[in-house]
Amino acid sequence: MIEHIVLIKFKNELTDAQLDDLIQKTLNLKDYIPGIIDIQQGRNFSNRSKGYEIALTARLTDRAALENYLPHPKHQELLSHLKELELEDIIVVDFEI
Repeated sequence: MIEHIVLIKFKNELTDAQLDDLIQKTLNLKDYIPGIIDIQQGRNFSNRSKGYEIALTARLTDRAALENYLPHPKHQELLSHLKELELEDIIVVDFEI
């Protein structure tokens, strides 16, 4: 299995509605992309986050599922939406479990 972790920092403060919409769009990926076992996303509440506001964890069946996930049209739609929200930085980590 693969654990896919993403930390997101935005240039500007987003509204609650914008954050809720982003989280829901992310959680919906499980309905469209094969190989996702579980996907979670939420708002950071820690003061140790260095400004990263949203965290994502996705568990996928294997590396092939991750390779299919990244270019999938629904994932690409989400990435386009993130760009519209003006990302400042994003950290991605993938590892086998």
